[in-house]
This record gives sequence, C-alpha cells and structure tokens, in this order.
Amino acid sequence: MKLALSPDEVAFRDELRRFYRTEIPAEIREKVEYGRELTRDDIVTSHKILHEHGLATPNWPVAWGGKDWTPIQRHIWEDELQLACVPEPLTFNANMIGPVIAQFGSQELKERFLPPTAALDIWWCQGFSEPDAGSDLASLRTTAVRDGDSYIVNGQKIWTTLAQYADWIFCLVRTDPNAPKKQAGISLLLFDVNTPGVTVRPIKLIDGHHEVNEVFFENVRVPADQLVGEENMGWTYAKFLLGNERTGITGVGRTKVRLAVAKQYAERTKVAGGTLLSDPMFAARVAELENELLALELTLLRVVANSSEGKPNPASSVLKLRGTELQQAATELLLDVAGPDALPVGAENIGSPDWAQRTGPSYLNYRKTTIYGGSSEVQRTIIASTILGL
Repeated sequence: MKLALSPDEVAFRDELRRFYRTEIPAEIREKVEYGRELTRDDIVTSHKILHEHGLATPNWPVAWGGKDWTPIQRHIWEDELQLACVPEPLTFNANMIGPVIAQFGSQELKERFLPPTAALDIWWCQGFSEPDAGSDLASLRTTAVRDGDSYIVNGQKIWTTLAQYADWIFCLVRTDPNAPKKQAGISLLLFDVNTPGVTVRPIKLIDGHHEVNEVFFENVRVPADQLVGEENMGWTYAKFLLGNERTGITGVGRTKVRLAVAKQYAERTKVAGGTLLSDPMFAARVAELENELLALELTLLRVVANSSEGKPNPASSVLKLRGTELQQAATELLLDVAGPDALPVGAENIGSPDWAQRTGPSYLNYRKTTIYGGSSEVQRTIIASTILGL
C-alpha cells in the first residue's frame, strides 16, 4: 500500500480543502470544531450544500449520484471533511439506508427513495435496538404481520438517535416468529414516523441533552411495497448496513481535530515551569495518542482499499473497536486539560470558561461510542470468529 499521494491526488485533496473551508458556513464549522451542539437547520444546511456539489453521497452507485472515485479518493473526501470540521452528511441517509436501498431495494424503491434521501428531503432514523435486543440485535421482538397489502407492526425501539427530527424510519421487524434461527425471520421495513400508531418519546442522556428516543408501534399499518428486498432477509441487510456504519464510526479526522483542540487549550494552561503542553508527561500522552491515530489511519486505508462492493468487511470491526476507544481517549484528554473547571456545567458569570464546561458532558456522551454500532464485546467476537478463525 502506497503512503504518498500522487500529484492528481494532491490536487484532489487541495480542491476539497478549499471547498470545505469556503462553501460551508464558518459558524457551523466552528460549532463542530469546539464541540458545540448543532441544530437541525445546521445539519440540513451543510448536507444540502454538499449534495448540491455531489459531495454528500459519493460512496453510492454512480447511477444514483455517487462518484467513480478510487478508494484513496474516498478516504481523502472523508478525512478532509472531518479535518475541516464540516458536519458529515446525515449518516442515517448517506451511510445506512441509502446504500442498503441501492444494493437490495427494488427499482421502484430506488426511484422513490434514493433522490430525496441523498438530498435530505427525507430525514431517516434507525429502528434497530430494543430494550431486550441491543448488542444482541437478533433477539428483537417487534413484529410485522402481513395483512393483505400491508404489514401490521407492533413493538418498541430504543436509543433511536434524532428520531425527534426524523420523517421516516428504517425498521427491523420479525416477520417469521417460527424461524429456526433467531437471525432468520427478520425483515426491513420503511415507514413514515407520522403513521398512526407511532409514538416518539425522548430520553434525556447523562450529559443533559436530548439526542435519543424511545419509539413505540401500536398496530402501525405499513404498505407491503415498503419492504426492502425479500421478506425474512433483513438480517443480511442489517449486516451490510452495520458494516458501513462501523467503518464510518472510525472517525480518524474527528479525533485529530479533538486532539488539536486539546493541545490548543493545553498550550494556554499554565503549570509550574511553563504550560501543560510542555509538561513531559502530558506531551508523552499526546504523542502516544497521535501514534495510535496514525496506526488506525493506515489500517483504515487498507480496509477501504480491500473492501468488496456489496459485502461487509469484517475488518470494519477492528476500525470500530479502536476508533471509538481513541475518540474516548481524546475526550478524556480534554477533560483533564480543563481540570476543576470542567465541574460547573452550564454556569454563567463564573471563572470556568465555556469550553471547559463542555468537556464534562462531552466526556460522558462519548461513553456511548463503544456501545452503538455494536458494542466492543460484539466487535471482539466478530474479530475472533471471522478474522482470526477462533
């Protein structure tokens, strides 16, 4: 695997750098850089600008708006996006249900859903986890019973991210309760969250924010033509989707930005003999994290370069596992830079600066990263069975 960019790749990278830093509003990028909360309008604005220039869904098939890029170009696109602090295209649309519909959906589903999904004219949310089926997703109990030209859906989903903003949900349901294996008998349905019988209830997180929700289904009637692919093949589609999600969760560029911000604040923090950044113990900790990030980035490049179209790469579990650990390490570093100033949260007219007050909630929020998309324990099981053959 080559490590140096060709002249054409350098030009490609430089054009993306220019675009990201001039076309996406600076106030939105500043929010991302310093960990401030984005509004729904911020996310939509950024996504639509990217879409208008063909940069929201480059990993999709070319026929549906994707780009005929090399693996290294795709990596540059994502890495430079993160380094420029541009909000990434809404992952539920760009990395999850869009690629699934493009790969497994009927022509009718593709024509109906892919254009508005790419443009974020539909905001999707993910109906996978349940109270008793989180890491063990195959144990899901939400049912869909065929009734003429419809399915009747009953059950509950939980940890449904940004469902309060969503228009539609892609939902794993059990269509054959008598299937011999729990992974069998599962299907993937698409439906409007405003359908009668759907209730969205907020969950307040440990950091005080409303990011996730419970979603309840009571006799929800879903047209049968909104089934993705074949009935009882939903587990196959879910594995494909989760493979894409896990690669995207890696977030090397995002962690680089967070580390750079930590170094910026450490350089301003006075300690005996100079600044915190010049402290040998702290500097060694930063260097170790930077080296770990480099190793992860090289692994990511290998995985991207060797992925087969339409097939989940089990190495995405390695990326997800290590990437989320390093994201947590970066938030912990910021928390330690803030020190006691991290304790007051949301306080006004005190000496603790705003950035320091955000480090505590951010640290707590990032505990989720080693859980969603399949917990670290699940990733280790996948690595052991599919990569190491244990």
